[in-house]
Amino acid sequence: MLLIPAIDLKDGKCVRLRQGRMDDETVFSDDPLSVAARWVEQGARRLHIVDLNGALAGKPVNAEVIHRIARTYPDLPIQVGGGIRDEDTIQAYLDAGVSYAIIGTKAVSVPHFVADMCLEFPGHIIVGLDVKDGKVAIDGWSKLSNHDVIDLAQHFEKDGVEAIIYTDIGRDGMLHGVNIESTVALARAVTIPVIASGGITNLDDIRALCKVAHEGIMGAITGRAIYEGTLDFKAGQKLADKLSKKRG
Repeated sequence: MLLIPAIDLKDGKCVRLRQGRMDDETVFSDDPLSVAARWVEQGARRLHIVDLNGALAGKPVNAEVIHRIARTYPDLPIQVGGGIRDEDTIQAYLDAGVSYAIIGTKAVSVPHFVADMCLEFPGHIIVGLDVKDGKVAIDGWSKLSNHDVIDLAQHFEKDGVEAIIYTDIGRDGMLHGVNIESTVALARAVTIPVIASGGITNLDDIRALCKVAHEGIMGAITGRAIYEGTLDFKAGQKLADKLSKKRG
């Protein structure tokens, strides 16, 4: 199972939010490139980058920084989300060396957009479903839709997406542990990989996720825990590898 460090960008800085609130941020670094270097040095095999300003603006705002990170690590798979609402944005990211474009809001508001992008960029599209109380949120988590997460995930699976990122908004940035039950329920409902997100706090969460990884959970995104030190990233990935090997 992959442990995927999150680099959340706001105004060119690396930050973490609590429950997605833009007014509740902690700035961890003014230099996102050095943050990427830190996780790569500690053995990250994929990076998760989110343009938080872009998610609200509906278009990329921190693209230049993301392009710089992708060009610096051409062999590292990078998945990017936040403000991806058109074909040109996806093309620009892929041209810069990004491996996967994460579609969130537009996947919910214009579902056929996902099918179109899967045809246009096969193998490069991931859908991010950010969920609160069973409903999917959009527009940088500022609005709740009426869509059920499992219905949507099954729809996007048919469209040909590479994976689903499942984020429990209530737990994101709160260090309250992962919502294992809901993540497993989603993973069981689809055959494509699910990436867990929101609430990872320590090695116990890695152990809990590894126990259910066989259900179809390929990885977990971690943010605040590795920045505040409640989880040592290197130790977390090492443990995940060890447990995966044991179960494999």
